[in-house]
Amino acid sequence: MPILQSKMVHDQYPSSAARAKAGGVTGESPAGSANGPAVAEASLLPDDGSTLPVTRGDPVADSGWDAALLPCPGATFFHGSAWSRVLQETYQFEPLYLVQRTPARLASLLPLMGINSWLTGRRGVALPFTDEAAPLCREQAAFDALYSGAAAAAVDRRWKYLEVRGGLRFFPGAIPSVSFVGHRLDLQGPPDALFGRCESSVRRAVRKAEQGNLSVEFATSLESVRVFHQLLCKTRRRHGVPPQPLAFFEQIHRHVLAAGQGCVVLVRSGVTPVAGAVYFHFGSTVTYKFGASDEQFQQLRANNLVMWSAIKHFAARGFSTLDFGRSSLANVGLQKFKLGWGTVEHPIDYVRRNLRSGQFVTVGDGAAGWHTRAMTKLPDPVFKLIGSMLYKHMA
Repeated sequence: MPILQSKMVHDQYPSSAARAKAGGVTGESPAGSANGPAVAEASLLPDDGSTLPVTRGDPVADSGWDAALLPCPGATFFHGSAWSRVLQETYQFEPLYLVQRTPARLASLLPLMGINSWLTGRRGVALPFTDEAAPLCREQAAFDALYSGAAAAAVDRRWKYLEVRGGLRFFPGAIPSVSFVGHRLDLQGPPDALFGRCESSVRRAVRKAEQGNLSVEFATSLESVRVFHQLLCKTRRRHGVPPQPLAFFEQIHRHVLAAGQGCVVLVRSGVTPVAGAVYFHFGSTVTYKFGASDEQFQQLRANNLVMWSAIKHFAARGFSTLDFGRSSLANVGLQKFKLGWGTVEHPIDYVRRNLRSGQFVTVGDGAAGWHTRAMTKLPDPVFKLIGSMLYKHMA
């Protein structure tokens, strides 16, 4: 395994003690113990969720939300309060988190946001701008009770459909509305072992990047977010997809990074930012949410240095899993990049039900088409303006 020659800069990135306040982390392990994530014991969860009342929760209003969520099997950052705050304050979505509780803890959860758009209609989504937010239910009966509550709320709000991102097993006989593939990396083990799991092409790219005049910076500052957003705009233009508005990332800084639940990783050539990524974390899992780079510096393999630096950084701090997020089934190149780090694939299926017809419907993933080709030709100000104006409606 090569010796890292690049300069590492940490911009007040929180220690494990500081992270304890933001994600239920205690001691040296982000999961609350040296043995990994805390898992709820089956005896503390109901055998049949149909006997528990369904109530409405709001992660923003409930100060104990994250602490109650942490022991739930399958819980992720996106089920938590920080992401809910970002979505509510950026886009004014209505939170409709349907829950069942025992006297001891949160037993089951269906997280929903209501979207009221004059352009694309009214609907409920679990959750907008989220790769996966599967229902947290042990039993089919529990999910059925939550979904019935969602359907009732949908009538009052005149939603045209309900979309659940994950949890296909709770919809017997349904076909996915759209499918993606996800990738997860086991972070347990020393750096040599983690590096050895990578494909040879990835190892060569990392070595090349480490031999260049590149610096790596872990940051949580608003300035680092703005620098990353500039890189993101370049990447999105290359792909013909309008960027999320800067206001969205400013809310991420306010509610996620400043709260100790994530960071920005930037790689620079001299003083020039050439690649970066945004990572979130909750419990023992880190999520790679956004990535971006300047194509002019592609030969430096800075993207590889971003990811390898993040892998070592989070592994050294006791996190057990790095979730690489979703990839379009059509984007073979992105899947290959993620697999190259030694990840394991898993399916991510969305289920959309038309509430007027009662039928499950299919949609495209919108990853490519004439619209993406047209977007690449727009002037920069128009390109960014489209992102600012339309993202709320496309959730």
